[in-house]
Amino acid sequence: MSDASAPRRDTRGIVDAAGLFAKVRFRRHAPAEALRGHLEHYWLIDWDLPEPYASHVVPHPSVNVVVQSYAPHAQEPSDSAGRRFGEVAGIGLGLFSKKLEGRGRVCGMQFRPGAFRPFAPDRPVSAWTGRRAPLHEVFPRTPEEVSDAAAAVLGPDDEHARVAALDAFLLSLGPAPDPQADLATALVERIRGDRSIRRVAAFARAEGMSVRALQRLFSAYVGVGPKWVILRYRIHEALDRAESEEDVDWAELAATLGYADQAHLVRDFTATVGVPPTAYGSH
Repeated sequence: MSDASAPRRDTRGIVDAAGLFAKVRFRRHAPAEALRGHLEHYWLIDWDLPEPYASHVVPHPSVNVVVQSYAPHAQEPSDSAGRRFGEVAGIGLGLFSKKLEGRGRVCGMQFRPGAFRPFAPDRPVSAWTGRRAPLHEVFPRTPEEVSDAAAAVLGPDDEHARVAALDAFLLSLGPAPDPQADLATALVERIRGDRSIRRVAAFARAEGMSVRALQRLFSAYVGVGPKWVILRYRIHEALDRAESEEDVDWAELAATLGYADQAHLVRDFTATVGVPPTAYGSH
């Protein structure tokens, strides 16, 4: 029996996951029980690279809070003064690419779609979409408090101590219950799990909402519109198939995902990932 509280194991959204995992140490951890309704998981990455490596991710419709440190040279001692900082990464609208070099450590918190707003209730989540904002700009914390929190998260070599520091930081923000956040999270989860949801108007009608009310809810709590979410999960499905299957029937997959034809799937995949699906499948 699977543990519903355990972090998910799939690699959807990570372009060439096998290549990334060969270069870095990547782990996921579940947050404290009180935070599990808000978070997908924590993700931890450490690397020490002799040569730079470029990673690429097709982002989920999720806000991430990221605390990270970088040192320019792999031979520096672990307590050397590298750059340490934290930021809120709003939903990325396109392919996210990051060059990893030297030595580094990243501790990330991936929120469930719709569940970030209780931690920063003063602005709609769409205010952070496509942005990476310093933590003190988003949360009621001074730069000094943020620096102390980053040191607590990034300092320990023991990853469970890092997870405990992540828990402590989020719990200190004291998120208040918000039924609208719960509703937004549930609606996105339905889209993620049901490939028959293809049209915003039909989805809104099935949920007893107007299209406009659904769009306002998504703007305030998810950060992107429902149409964007439907499309992004389609691309994740296509990317996963390209990663795991040697000979994908793209016409059949396009029909399964609700595209009018294969050309529309190819266009969306290429625009998001940067290469057409047939070229990606041969990587």
